[in-house]
Amino acid sequence: MTASAAPLPAATDRAVPSGSPRQRTVAAQASVGGKGLMLGREATLTILPAPPDHGIVFERTDLERPVVIPALVSNVIPNPRRTTLKAGQVTIETVEHCMSALRGLGIDNALLRLHGPELPCGDGSAMPFVDAIRAAGVADQDAPRRTFRLTETVSVHEGDASITAIPAESPGGMRVMYDLDYGRNAQRIPHQAWSFDPARDDYVSEIAPARTFSLKEEAEALWQAGLCRHLTPRDVLVIGDEGPIQNEYRFPEEPVRHKVLDAIGDLALVGTVIECQVVANRSGHGLNRQLGMKLLRLVQRERQSRMLLEGRAMDARAIGRLMPHRYPMLLVDRVLSLEPGRRAVGVKNVSINEPFFPGHYPGTPIMPGVLIVEALAQMGGLLLSQTLEHTGKVAVLLSLDKVKLRKAVTPGDQLLLEVEAMRATSRSAAVKARAMVGEKVAAEAEIRFMMVDQDFE
Repeated sequence: MTASAAPLPAATDRAVPSGSPRQRTVAAQASVGGKGLMLGREATLTILPAPPDHGIVFERTDLERPVVIPALVSNVIPNPRRTTLKAGQVTIETVEHCMSALRGLGIDNALLRLHGPELPCGDGSAMPFVDAIRAAGVADQDAPRRTFRLTETVSVHEGDASITAIPAESPGGMRVMYDLDYGRNAQRIPHQAWSFDPARDDYVSEIAPARTFSLKEEAEALWQAGLCRHLTPRDVLVIGDEGPIQNEYRFPEEPVRHKVLDAIGDLALVGTVIECQVVANRSGHGLNRQLGMKLLRLVQRERQSRMLLEGRAMDARAIGRLMPHRYPMLLVDRVLSLEPGRRAVGVKNVSINEPFFPGHYPGTPIMPGVLIVEALAQMGGLLLSQTLEHTGKVAVLLSLDKVKLRKAVTPGDQLLLEVEAMRATSRSAAVKARAMVGEKVAAEAEIRFMMVDQDFE
């Protein structure tokens, strides 16, 4: 594994409200190289500064066409023993240690260019990423940090495993407490607990060095499955009847500290600093992902409400100024929130007066599924039209993937149209889209667009 840093221009500052913590990025380019944990393939990760409100975004650069994947829990797919991001058919494996390092060091914005399918693993801890970022330096930015104060308890359970987020008594980031209980394997990994509080500022010394671990039989199962075959017990923690095999603990509680490290990284994928207390018992990446999704929904709901109160929503007239569609084919009634280059939410109110109902199952009126998908495509076009590289262009539907119609939409329903950017260039773009009726999914799809000039013929 290698780590290096090269200087880039420093960030400039403007006034930020007094008492508000600033967003932060890396002050210079940093790189980490080495083999991935699971796949064992050589990879290089380059961490670059990014502007305020950019967030953490990955880019696979080893492909014929680079693919951008925002580091958001909505882009995570279930995978055993690691956290995997996916956009279309492209994946980025084992992002949790890097995400933990970024959150532990307070990095809000960065572009992470990865040459390879999986992040380098080093010794299985977060220290390779921490060392590279600290060598590059951290720069404050001219924008307040995005935070969300949790006001209700959110919990996920699966058998005897659980993870719960509880409102914090005071602000200060996300505190994490983990209770590790290996049950019948307690002789090999004794019951242990650890907590992390960002106010103590001890992430680098107490959490980041903790390495990933597995029981001997778990390591053998991974080996038989063709994973981790480049590693030996000297490289990572493999725990047998007498403790670590050909290795030794860095801390007496190293396993539980690594569980805390993983939880910090997985929950950083919410994309916002959540002010809360997290309590976990036997939780792994799967439960962390489920809790992250619930927290993300709360963040999105609060952001939409705030934008409505601030008058930042978009009505039909504003939509008409951006979209070429007109009645009866303009299927977005209102935009509730729009974050250029990231995400947009709008609504379509379905009434009995819709022009398609008289001829489409007149006795049992159902909104045609193709029109639900068209509404999602229009919402995606609105999102893409707000990015600088697409100014003056129109998003023309190019292809649809993973289309699923899950619920009939009838007169009186309100469709909530949600789209998230997956990747974009000056000539094409793709979004992940979902239509909701209440808490139920009515339709979902991945939509690809061709970006053309507005005066095309």
